[in-house]
Amino acid sequence: MAEDLTVVFYTANYITDYFMNNITSNLLKAIGDTPLISVSHKPMDLGKNICVGDIGRSHLNIYRQALIGAKAATTPYIALAEDDILYSKSHFDLRPSRMDVFHYDINEWRLYTWTRPPIFSHKGNIVVHNLIAPRDYFVEAMDERFARYPDESKINLGDFTDPGRRKNEKRLGVTPRNREESYAVEPTIAFSHEDAFGYLHLGNRKRLADKRTDYVEPWGKAEDVLKLFRSREEDGVKGT
Repeated sequence: MAEDLTVVFYTANYITDYFMNNITSNLLKAIGDTPLISVSHKPMDLGKNICVGDIGRSHLNIYRQALIGAKAATTPYIALAEDDILYSKSHFDLRPSRMDVFHYDINEWRLYTWTRPPIFSHKGNIVVHNLIAPRDYFVEAMDERFARYPDESKINLGDFTDPGRRKNEKRLGVTPRNREESYAVEPTIAFSHEDAFGYLHLGNRKRLADKRTDYVEPWGKAEDVLKLFRSREEDGVKGT
């Protein structure tokens, strides 16, 4: 049990029940007894659940839900978790080197659900769903962003992104934050899929990275990991 860390899981409850069950089962296995807060659009039996209601899927609501969960946490650190990521146990062993820095795990392989044959690819980008942060530093940064823009229609969403991207933060007019990156011992697996919010904008135009493989330890073959995304019975059916 990690007593200094709380996992903040956020979801719009848009993915299928089958996929959600596979994602949350893996998450619970990875974190063990580590405290877990879930912030969802529908009630969930997952850690301490905070149901925000059907507020709609949006870029800002991702950060808003993460902030709600972070404020409910009481531990020095938080780890953000999304509903389409398979996390390894070693991911949650990572910690920031200081209390004023955002720590990103960049050991992530992405699986595009529409690519045939299925294959993993790796870019090494920083992404908010792989963020482990000092709780107070994250709350301070997000509070500053939302306070800066009481009229959210004036926010450049391209700059309201992963905390620690200093150029974006400067353009937002908020405090540039520190960040660092490392590789966890075992990778996370991120699904790019048709039900993802980002798919509304890019669709299947996302490209595979140059670094590719059909097998990743400890997850196995891409074709087998893809089976966690969709069952034959629920193919194309949204969760309830």
